[in-house]
Amino acid sequence: MIAAAALAALAIVCAVGAWRLNSARWTTRAPHTAVVLWQALGVTWGLATTGALLAYAFEPYGKGALLGLRDFLVAAYTGGHGTMPLDLPHVLALIAGMTMFTVLVAVLVGATFQTLRARRRHRMLLALIARDEPGVPGVRVVDHPGAAAYCVPGLRSQVVVSAGTLALLSPDELTAVLAHEAAHARERHDLVLLPFAALCRAMPFSGVVRGAQSSVELLIEMAADDRARRFCSPRRLATALLRFGTAGSVPTPSGALGANSGVMARVERLITPQSALPRRFRISVVGFAVMLSASAPLLWLLPS
Repeated sequence: MIAAAALAALAIVCAVGAWRLNSARWTTRAPHTAVVLWQALGVTWGLATTGALLAYAFEPYGKGALLGLRDFLVAAYTGGHGTMPLDLPHVLALIAGMTMFTVLVAVLVGATFQTLRARRRHRMLLALIARDEPGVPGVRVVDHPGAAAYCVPGLRSQVVVSAGTLALLSPDELTAVLAHEAAHARERHDLVLLPFAALCRAMPFSGVVRGAQSSVELLIEMAADDRARRFCSPRRLATALLRFGTAGSVPTPSGALGANSGVMARVERLITPQSALPRRFRISVVGFAVMLSASAPLLWLLPS
């Protein structure tokens, strides 16, 4: 029961931590650090919850979740030789744990394939309708009057803007938006969002999960803004975002990352920048995230 209790307690800590992190104010001052913590909370919660169920299910083996699962599978493969009978509560915990683990993996794999398929279709469409513009090298331009700017991530990421965007923004504002989209491509923010989108599909009824996805979406936009600020004025990026908001920007295609999410919060952050968090605090948060991520796999090995 020690392993099951420890994993259950860890899952509760992660759920409470996610709930508190949703309303934390320091995250906008260090979006990269906050995203790392969000990732650690999500991964640890999934492993801790399934691990608690499996650790309890395989308690009769006295070897913990992982080794108990191994012995159970070996016994099942050899026709039950040497296996220990499981009573009804342990069988129910086994079914619940394996079902939850399977659902989480299946949803993640399904979301990955769906996203990749949507991107492949969009790249094929861009090959037909997009053009190169000498004034913005390396960027694909779509002849659409609406305001649109987004990144199609991948091994060969593409930054796409509409003709309406070229007409709407000044050269400095366009540079700021393109730097923002390039940050999405360089830091592969799509890979950060994918697990949270999958978890939201698996648990659409959970307000904490929906809040986590929304928070991470906003944080990666702020992280891209911080990257763009190295190449342009924050006020230029802020005015570009306001122009997008007032012009009625085009929705970002499925599988892409746009620049028009959480506009007002980002504009306020760009116009009135806050002081950066102390380096010691950011290192402490990252260290805690690493230890948190390692705790669940180690507890899977803890004997019952």
